[in-house]
Amino acid sequence: MTATTADPILETDFVKEMARQMRALDTYGTYTGWSVEKILAPYVLTKERKAEIPLIGDPDDETISRVKAFYNSIAVLIEKEAGLLAVPLIHLTHEGFGRALITVGRLVAVDKTLRDVHRFGFASLEKMKEEGDKILKGAVARITEHREVADA
Repeated sequence: MTATTADPILETDFVKEMARQMRALDTYGTYTGWSVEKILAPYVLTKERKAEIPLIGDPDDETISRVKAFYNSIAVLIEKEAGLLAVPLIHLTHEGFGRALITVGRLVAVDKTLRDVHRFGFASLEKMKEEGDKILKGAVARITEHREVADA
């Protein structure tokens, strides 16, 4: 890829929102001047990088922040598509197990079990976007099907 050719994945709503969420978590201004690729690089876990992470471990604060940014991004995109407030809730034990919920009104639009959060990541930005889009599509379908609960 040349300097003049941008990766089209970087122009998608999901990746733009992920970068926005990561910048929002950057209270010390570390990401100032960083490219989107550099900001989102910790989400990309190649097989080699994943092999370096122990099978059992506790997630650190940065990893937990990345999980929250991922589900916050999905919640924002749900709001854009459904026109209703979406509230993410991440509950994790210190060992990295828990749940990610996104509620819309009284409807649980997303309910995802989280395991081995210390190894949270994706093979590529494309895979991250695919997973985010899949969760988003399911949530919007659930909201459409149960609109009266989501409106409450």
